[in-house]
Amino acid sequence: METTIPPLPTADERRRQVFDYLDAHGIRYSWYEHPEAPTCEIAMRYCRGDGAQHCKNLFLRNHKGDRHYLVCFDAEQRLAIRDLERRLRQGRLSFASPQRLARWLGLCPGSVSPFGLINDPAHHVHLFLDARLLERPQLAFHPNDNRATAVVSREAFREYLACVGNSYEFIELY
Repeated sequence: METTIPPLPTADERRRQVFDYLDAHGIRYSWYEHPEAPTCEIAMRYCRGDGAQHCKNLFLRNHKGDRHYLVCFDAEQRLAIRDLERRLRQGRLSFASPQRLARWLGLCPGSVSPFGLINDPAHHVHLFLDARLLERPQLAFHPNDNRATAVVSREAFREYLACVGNSYEFIELY
């Protein structure tokens, strides 16, 4: 049985935490607001056409529930969970519950982002990124608030990954 998680910060507070973290670590970014976009399909309606690669983010768990994974890839791609199992080689996977998402990344459904790793000081969550993201000069993610988009350069995102400290790997996802 999953434990009860205390209430999460508001969307505005979560966004401010991301920007404060990036600012404190000298990581450059730009951002813009838009209407609430809890899915990639909705978020793509508000994309600025600035050349940034908008990313889809899935939060998964293994069958035992003792390992958690964040998977990031091109928002316009679709991946079946069974294909992910084969590619990630982590055994049987399923989507993690909202309680697990809150516990490990401090997020709620619809706002999943690699920026949630700032809420994982134990570095429990492993991040898988599609290798094609390395080809893109800019990446776009929700700043833990699905009413905004943060854009970072590929280099700035790698700086962020180094600062946050979670394990990660770039792999071919499709």
